[in-house]
Amino acid sequence: MTRRNEAVLSSDGPMTSFSYGPHTIRFRTSRHLSRYLDVITWDKGYIVCTAQYDNSDEPEEEYIDLIPILQNLYFDADAFVEPIQKVSIRYD
Repeated sequence: MTRRNEAVLSSDGPMTSFSYGPHTIRFRTSRHLSRYLDVITWDKGYIVCTAQYDNSDEPEEEYIDLIPILQNLYFDADAFVEPIQKVSIRYD
């Protein structure tokens, strides 16, 4: 269960999902991405996290900028990310 101001980051194959409220935004990532491990920083649309790739033994730092993705989908990006206080990783 997520809190009201919490978004969820996950992946399935080469697709990343970012869910908040009634919206789930999916976008392509590396085909080598196995899974996200931890969110280090959330800064109003910018995510720094660690990820595991199938072609590397060590986790790597990953950077995701949601603002251009949201703008390409005709979201008001600033209004969308403003209430989000935390991003968690979840694989159900």
